[in-house]
Amino acid sequence: MGNTLNFAAVWRSFDLLLEGLALSLGLAFAGILIGCVIGLIVAFSLTAKAQLWRRPARLYVTIIRNTPILVLILFAYFALPELGLALSKTNSFILTLAIYSGAYLAEVFRAGLAAVPTGLHEAGLAIGLREGQIRNSVILPLMLRNVLPSLGSTFISLFKDTSLAAAIAIPELTFEARKINVESFRVVETWIVTCLLYVATCAALAALIRYAERRLAIPR
Repeated sequence: MGNTLNFAAVWRSFDLLLEGLALSLGLAFAGILIGCVIGLIVAFSLTAKAQLWRRPARLYVTIIRNTPILVLILFAYFALPELGLALSKTNSFILTLAIYSGAYLAEVFRAGLAAVPTGLHEAGLAIGLREGQIRNSVILPLMLRNVLPSLGSTFISLFKDTSLAAAIAIPELTFEARKINVESFRVVETWIVTCLLYVATCAALAALIRYAERRLAIPR
């Protein structure tokens, strides 16, 4: 038997999909913002001379990068309250995204720091800059410019990972799509539209990142 596509039920609830998409972007943005802070702290710890800083940083990166994000999401939402840390489902999900992205961004930032010429640090000292001034005004801007493509890829990947928030009933895009699917029984149509929304959003984000790369590129 053939199946005639009918998108009417999806269009009637399209506003719910857009609301879910907006929430997905918000979750990803909050996660990457906090993840950048975590990643920078861990990256500097990884490049520190003292083992006291390097070992915990390596342990964090190893554990988080080798644990499925869905397991981390379920742990944060169901297990942390048993340990005395009760968070709302949205806050627990953002925390998970931040910790997860922080582990990956730590390696990205570490590589970016390694790519900054050491001579710039010495030049900064020579003209009387303090360590904090050199780090904040010289090293960090250059490092962020170098890692922008990887940072953008991480954000797009994190946006797609927000679909896992449906596992704890956060009404992001995938959750709303499942709701429409259950209520309308239009399986094919619902997931076609949802896929197109994900693809279009990721393409738009990639275009914005490429634009930012061109704007920040050093003229040759």
